[in-house]
Amino acid sequence: MTDRTLPTLGFADTPAKHPLTYPGRPITRPTLLTAGELWELTPTPGGRLGTWTVDTNPGAGPTENLATENPATENPEPLDTLLTALGHPPTPHRHPVIAVGSNASPAQLHHKLSRPGHPATVPMVPVDVHGIAVGCSAHIGRYGYVASAPYTAPGARTPLVIGWLDTEQLAAVDATEYPNYRRVLLPGTEYPMVMPSGERLGGAYLYVGERGVLMSPDGTERPLPGGGDQSALLTRLLAGSPRLRELLGPDPGTWVARAAADPAVRTSGTRIFQEEGWALPQPDLLRCPEDDPMRPDGPADSASPASPTSSTSSTDPRGPKSYGALTSPE
Repeated sequence: MTDRTLPTLGFADTPAKHPLTYPGRPITRPTLLTAGELWELTPTPGGRLGTWTVDTNPGAGPTENLATENPATENPEPLDTLLTALGHPPTPHRHPVIAVGSNASPAQLHHKLSRPGHPATVPMVPVDVHGIAVGCSAHIGRYGYVASAPYTAPGARTPLVIGWLDTEQLAAVDATEYPNYRRVLLPGTEYPMVMPSGERLGGAYLYVGERGVLMSPDGTERPLPGGGDQSALLTRLLAGSPRLRELLGPDPGTWVARAAADPAVRTSGTRIFQEEGWALPQPDLLRCPEDDPMRPDGPADSASPASPTSSTSSTDPRGPKSYGALTSPE
């Protein structure tokens, strides 16, 4: 049998455990992450995600359990059929979330969403997103690295990854992103998103940096590109600020060790970004439609950092938008 486990396929590094590997290795083809394995998804031309097929034949683990319960199962299977058989919500009840950083890494998602006896199951799909590019959030994260954040870039066409999270998973990811990011609903009419099947999405969630994105210390790049080599990024930031060198230097290893160990150090470093004048706000993204609580079809609240769980409350009849609710604009 083919070994589809994350380490065997080259997805061993988890940025939460090894900060200088941020953002981790992303998936580059449609994939189902389940039980620490990656199963290939094959798009159905023009079809919705749930009709795409999963090649379960070479896998082990969940596939063997499924075969025991249903010996007549054949391969490949429609994704929604497999998800339901494994006891997970099918795609119409999942929420599309665009990853601009480590959420595109199956190793990081497995770490964030799995708990003992309940490994994560998430369809992950590369998608071209128009009008968005990837920068660096103007804050220092809990693991010590400087994470990625989106910014508006008219004319850009950026290959990103969408993870299709169930409601519980969405709340779990929210908890890892707040208060430094706000989840907004990016409209497909303004920011087209094209699936490998050719389907255009009506919208998807996006985590936008509350503090904006970083400009380069020397002012040559506005914004500073994100998603690259974390050590090179931290080296560049240290070189640009004596205050950062005093707080976090002299090198990237020292930076992540000090920042991960002390929230006060992270707060001070984030404040230095602002005081150095490196932070570039992204008001257009923070004002995406569903972020307006006064709209009759808006969210339960504005998803402010002070209330990280209220935007995913299962008691609100509107709740977060699922894939089934995000119909194609065409």
